[in-house]
Amino acid sequence: MFQPKAEIIADSVNTTGDRLTTFVLTYHRMIHSEFMTHRMLSKNSSSSRAIPVEKMIKLVESQEVYPLHWGKNQKGMSAQTEVTEVEANLAREVWQEARNDAIRHAKRLVEIGIHKQVVNRLLEPFSTITVICSGTEYRNFFEQRCHPDAQPEIQNLAHKMKAAYDVSQPQQLSQGQWHLPLIKQDDIAEILDIDELVKISVGRCARVSYLNHDGVRSLADDIKLHDRLLSSKPAHLSPFEHVAIALSSSEKRANFTGFQSYRFDVERNQL
Repeated sequence: MFQPKAEIIADSVNTTGDRLTTFVLTYHRMIHSEFMTHRMLSKNSSSSRAIPVEKMIKLVESQEVYPLHWGKNQKGMSAQTEVTEVEANLAREVWQEARNDAIRHAKRLVEIGIHKQVVNRLLEPFSTITVICSGTEYRNFFEQRCHPDAQPEIQNLAHKMKAAYDVSQPQQLSQGQWHLPLIKQDDIAEILDIDELVKISVGRCARVSYLNHDGVRSLADDIKLHDRLLSSKPAHLSPFEHVAIALSSSEKRANFTGFQSYRFDVERNQL
């Protein structure tokens, strides 16, 4: 059965102690709307609109995405107790039946000729989503989502994020140095131009992956994707938020403290 995953892919601190941390997260698609309510965090997510239906179905079948807690019905938003083991097993069977029905109906829509951006919506409750998340303000998120009243799936995710956050040692950055998610040491050794490394980081954040969609590391493809996002009308700038430059003070720039995102700089220069 699927369990949420949380990994820190970049962790930086400026000279005044402000910390910018970037996670790559994979969690139950059904809690994505709750995660999106935390506006102080910059987010970029994989899209079911971009996944072929056949691949989406294989993912749904292989990941076995079930609720983590079969709460007993009661008043209020939270279930305090879980049903019996017998009832939980019956609930899993019903959930699996619903999943199989969704797959069957998705295949029928494909036969009719419906686009994947519609068909895959049927499969989302039984799927996961992968998200890159960056922020300097995680305290409120942890306080709300590690709380026992939070839905178990996002509570599980938040506990894993906090555990990773608490043990991670952020890299010290001086003023003007860059926070670059998904940039590895071999990239730095191969590419000496910081502007190109910035573009590569953006391209990878846009794909939510170190590799391109063919499973290949391609620096040229990363740069091309950055350029395409920047030149598109309108520009697609959400991946530009995860790449940021360290400030010398705790000044607030958009939703970051002590760091200025690449997106902030791009939008300011476009005015």
